[in-house]
Amino acid sequence: MSAQLKLLDVVALTEDVPQHGLHRGQVGTIVEILDSDAFEVEFVDNSGRTYATVSLRGGQLMVLHHQPT
Repeated sequence: MSAQLKLLDVVALTEDVPQHGLHRGQVGTIVEILDSDAFEVEFVDNSGRTYATVSLRGGQLMVLHHQPT
């Protein structure tokens, strides 16, 4: 799955990340590619304030599509 992930993709968590207070389904944006299967993802609230920036594996993420692919 991680081969499909790229910078600025909007993604959702596929599993809970309890050590960061994040739950499956929460939405973030890839802000940095750390290596072939590691990504820095920023999570923001409805006011645009960052509440978490976390390094995650590609298997923990799924890309969200706003238009038909």
